[in-house]
Amino acid sequence: MLLDQRRQQILSLIETLGFASLPQLAEQAGVSESTVRRDLEALEKIGQVRRTRGGAAYVGESIVTLDERSFQARPEKQAVGRVAADLVANGEAVLLDGGTTTLEVARHLIGKSLQVATNSLPVVNLLANQPQIELLMVGGYLYPKTGVALGPLAIAALSHIRVRRLFMSVGGITPRGLFNSNTLLADTERAMLEVADEVIVVTDSSKLGHSALAHLCELGRVHRLVVDSGITDEWKRIVEAAGIELLIAQGL
Repeated sequence: MLLDQRRQQILSLIETLGFASLPQLAEQAGVSESTVRRDLEALEKIGQVRRTRGGAAYVGESIVTLDERSFQARPEKQAVGRVAADLVANGEAVLLDGGTTTLEVARHLIGKSLQVATNSLPVVNLLANQPQIELLMVGGYLYPKTGVALGPLAIAALSHIRVRRLFMSVGGITPRGLFNSNTLLADTERAMLEVADEVIVVTDSSKLGHSALAHLCELGRVHRLVVDSGITDEWKRIVEAAGIELLIAQGL
């Protein structure tokens, strides 16, 4: 494999995972860890990765940025956000995952008296000046693609809280369960599942029937699914069979 091809392969893997270890990269590229270290040094010099102890994290420009994704299925996500936020009563403590759909949930929570915990910097920026919302930022490694805090520090912070409801987005949903595109994100979301009394997945219907890199959990772990009206009859049956309450958001 040519040098440029190998480095592109290494960069693509780091971008997909958010973080990749030296052994992972060496195995994928079929080279030694010392060779990978030299490649990471070169990629760091051009601002694509940040070397860490034992691997590297992606810091380059995403192929699809958060701003770009916010315009994908925008009306559907707004409708889902409105219906999901209507489930929340004043005085509740809720946890918001990162993502464009959960950001729409946050928009519709404005005006309510709540405790909101989140690992999403966009959600923090949106809610920071809302006097009726007591905001808790879950810290950790800030993933540049989505502006969410991930990894061991985030997981440790989550272990100290308990919330009534968790609103989470996903990269894909199949009969096997929920998926996301980043392994660190999936680990952090599993920690979120453990601290919530109720798990509510918010998504547009385009995610149904598609998987992603990391399997997050089984369908049965979800209590409610809020989705737009594009959901098919087949998926309505799948959701019902899994014991999940289905809420369909009509267009705004």
